[in-house]
Amino acid sequence: MNAYDLIFAPGPDTDVPLRHAFGRFGTGVTVITTQSEIGPLGFTANSFSSVSLAPPLVLWSLSNTSRRHDAFAQAKHFSIHVLTDAQADMALHFAANGEGFDTYPHDIDAQGVPLLHGCLARFDCTHHASHPAGDHSIILGRVTQVATKATGAGLAFDQGQYGRFQPF
Repeated sequence: MNAYDLIFAPGPDTDVPLRHAFGRFGTGVTVITTQSEIGPLGFTANSFSSVSLAPPLVLWSLSNTSRRHDAFAQAKHFSIHVLTDAQADMALHFAANGEGFDTYPHDIDAQGVPLLHGCLARFDCTHHASHPAGDHSIILGRVTQVATKATGAGLAFDQGQYGRFQPF
């Protein structure tokens, strides 16, 4: 007897169940910002991860077919904002549209990168490396500055839905 409801080999005809299986891993939610040729851009990503303390490195990935791909893959500077559980509207906005910062309080740093207010943490980065990875690119950033809030709950993404972590 098997404890799983579905077992399959990934392939072109199993993209939807594979996406659903990946979605079983709940994550935090970030908005990544940069300055581009067309102005400030934002991008919602749940693919963020710390990589190394020495040197301080983080990674995230984005689809090669995203209309924002080239701007972020070529960005020399970007900031990764870890969202609070009250910022789901921001996550939805930047998932659909990379522009439109006027709605959200922010500052602009010396490199022109938008720095969103009220997030749990912010990692200001310089481009360290980019790597092709199937239908995505993996972007590595070297963290140059960190800003954190002392309290707050993070926005979570699990099985296609936003929510919050509930401890036992």
